[in-house]
Amino acid sequence: MAHWVRFQRSGAAGFGTLEGDTITVHSGNMFNGATPTGERVALAEVELLSPTEPTKVIALWNNFHALAAKLNSPVPADPLYLLKAGSSLTSPGATVRRPASYDGKIVYEGELGIVIGRKATAVSEEEAGDYIFGYTCVNDITAADIINKDATFAQWVRAKSFDGFGPFGPVVATDVDPASLVVRTVLNGEERQRYPISDMVFPAQRLVSRISHDMTLNPGDIICCGTSIGVGTMKAPSNTVEIVIEGIGTLSNTFVQ
Repeated sequence: MAHWVRFQRSGAAGFGTLEGDTITVHSGNMFNGATPTGERVALAEVELLSPTEPTKVIALWNNFHALAAKLNSPVPADPLYLLKAGSSLTSPGATVRRPASYDGKIVYEGELGIVIGRKATAVSEEEAGDYIFGYTCVNDITAADIINKDATFAQWVRAKSFDGFGPFGPVVATDVDPASLVVRTVLNGEERQRYPISDMVFPAQRLVSRISHDMTLNPGDIICCGTSIGVGTMKAPSNTVEIVIEGIGTLSNTFVQ
């Protein structure tokens, strides 16, 4: 298993593998042919960036049996998803601010993110694992009151694409069995979500395969697997939100009103 990070130091971006508090710097391409440079830097000496630069972020809806049962929603026959704007992405540790144009409810959604490692077009489910680079933590922040504000059109993309509403990271973990993972969301020190990835309607390889038949997936693209029960509102003036997935790490961001 490796934990890949991107970082900024003295105004320049770099990448490497994180072990404990030390980054082994690499050169080349993270997804194909990365080579250690021999340099090692302390985590405390750099600013972590989002671990990839996706061409698109795909976000699933109704992909967990437990949440579907709670909402009395039928289990979908096909993956139900939307695209989040690339401008919504932000780094681990970043402060996310309430949009000036919106005064309604804003919720956290702790999720597992699939990171694509190879260009994928119409791949089979059996092949799909070869196109997955690894997995990361995602907080799919949502301006919930916008979704159904207009009775004629559900505004999912707008609700999820405000600046900063897509933190992910801090690492991409490779050689992980997603079915063994548990997602936890901790809001201001209190656990609000704890659910197993094994409860997904469409497991990781099936998602990659099915979506790759709709659109080409590029290295670095993120598929946010959807969330389960326990989604809630961030109400305090300042909120610390942690998405914790053992085996990957902890994504921590602050949301301020």
